Amino acid sequence: MAQNNPHSQSSDSFLTRWSKKLQSRWGVTGNRVLIILIVFACTGTTVLLLKKPVVNYFAGDSNPSVWFSVLYYVLILPIYNIILLLYGFIFGQFKFFWNFEKKMLERMTKRFKKK
Repeated sequence: MAQNNPHSQSSDSFLTRWSKKLQSRWGVTGNRVLIILIVFACTGTTVLLLKKPVVNYFAGDSNPSVWFSVLYYVLILPIYNIILLLYGFIFGQFKFFWNFEKKMLERMTKRFKKK
C-alpha cells in the first residue's frame, strides 16, 4: 500500500513553478529548461575540475599568491563562457547560449559605461 507523502506534492508544485518561471524568463518551452540547466551544470563541473590542474601547473605545490588567485578569477570568466558555448553546441542549445552571452556582455558594458 502506497503512502501519500505530504512533502512530495509541495515539492512537485515548487519544481513546476520554478520550471515555468525559467521558461518565461528565458523564453523557452518544455524540456529545454532541463537541457539548459544540464549545460550550466556541465560547464560549472568542467571549470571546477580544471581548476586544480591549472593551479598546480602554475603554482606547483606551494600555495598560489593572492595575485595569482585574482588573475585566475579574472581569466576564468571568458574561459567559462567559451566552455558554456561549447556545451551549448553539444546539447543543441548554441543559439540560446550565444544570445545569453550577448545579453550578459551588454549588461556588463552598460555598468562600466554608467560610471
